[in-house]
Amino acid sequence: MAKYKPAAKKTRLGTQRKRTKWAPYWTVLKVFGKGKRIHPSRLTRVKRHWRRNKIKTSIKVNQITKPRTKKVLRKY
Repeated sequence: MAKYKPAAKKTRLGTQRKRTKWAPYWTVLKVFGKGKRIHPSRLTRVKRHWRRNKIKTSIKVNQITKPRTKKVLRKY
C-alpha cells in the first residue's frame, strides 16, 4: 500500500477499523450472564481479517473529477 494516502481513503480505512473491534467485556456479562465464558469477538457485528477479507477502499474512476473546460461556440 502507498505510504501517502488520500484523506478520503484514510477515513474509509478508519471507519472499517472501528467496525472490526471486539465488543467490550461488559457486554458479555450483560448478554450471557456472569458464569458464561465467551470471547468478546462473538458479539461483534463485522468479523474481518486483514488477510482473508478485503474491503473496497480504492477510489473509483467515476469519483475522480476531471477539470471541465468551457465549450466556446464559434460564430461563422
